[in-house]
Amino acid sequence: MARETIYQSDPDEERDNDGTHEGGLADAPPKPAEDNKLRPKKIAEMVGQQDVIERLRIAIDAARRRGEPLGHILFDGPPGLGKTTFATVIPNEMETVVQFANGAGLKAPKDLIPYLTNVSEGSVLFIDEIHRLPSSVEEYLYTAMEDFRIDIVLGEGVSARTLNLDLRPFTMIGATTRAGMLSGPLRDRFQIREHLGFYSVVDLCEIVCRNAKKLNIGISVDAATEVAQRSRGVPRIANNRLLWIRDYAQSKANGTIDLQVAQRAMDMIAVDSLGLDKQDRAYLQTLVRVFAGGPAGLEAIAHTMNCSSDTLEDEVEPFLLRYELIVRTRRGRMATPKAYEHLKTAS
Repeated sequence: MARETIYQSDPDEERDNDGTHEGGLADAPPKPAEDNKLRPKKIAEMVGQQDVIERLRIAIDAARRRGEPLGHILFDGPPGLGKTTFATVIPNEMETVVQFANGAGLKAPKDLIPYLTNVSEGSVLFIDEIHRLPSSVEEYLYTAMEDFRIDIVLGEGVSARTLNLDLRPFTMIGATTRAGMLSGPLRDRFQIREHLGFYSVVDLCEIVCRNAKKLNIGISVDAATEVAQRSRGVPRIANNRLLWIRDYAQSKANGTIDLQVAQRAMDMIAVDSLGLDKQDRAYLQTLVRVFAGGPAGLEAIAHTMNCSSDTLEDEVEPFLLRYELIVRTRRGRMATPKAYEHLKTAS
């Protein structure tokens, strides 16, 4: 099994700052320099999610005063909102190290053992997409999280014996986009559970301005606001938009980013003023034109668009629902008056 790298807190090392991070395998290619510059190192550098940050500050301060590991933490919410970034800044605040793992890569308890036996006193084990853990691995975590102990079976059949191995007290941080898929016993073993919500335009504008400064990009406040408005409330998308506008400006506008340049760059990748891309508009247009606004089933819409229903449900519909462009009913999806209005202005 490929092992994830152990991340050592280093005050001289530059990391990402977009409110997101994905832990990588040891043999994964190095991340682009932009990613390494855009991630915050400390909680004080993070923008948005202030209610979550304040609660974490209290928990971290109390744990440090007691000289104990921080309680296990579960972050849930849509992709790109900062779950993994919290998992990198928290160890920095606790002045400890972190191991990264992914739920999809832990197929059996034996895959988890190297991580658990490698934890040091007060260190952090971060499991991304923790809802993808098989039940056998999930159950193996129960005693590790609660009693800091694991049972290793040696041998097979009647000659098998069990080895009880004590672990050093550690902090488990889990991240998931589907908290409902976690079992109740696993959820209950996390002392701290935080849901990350979408960012406001003001917060995203500040993130864009900060990251533009880190990348030595000159951008006007109006342009930064335009990027924020077209980013769906997600910092990762805002940073991707910023990097694209930087490339566009360097190629088409001598590197200067003002409102007009930002708008032209967004128009070129077909992102409209509300943040909808081609696939989002295709969904609405299919629902309105083919199904007369609905109600229509997801599978019917997906087949008409020649697209996976999972893609529509996981990537397209959450944003359309949040912006009240569609509604889900027992009979199917329906377009709202706001969707008709937006399609008229976008056409």
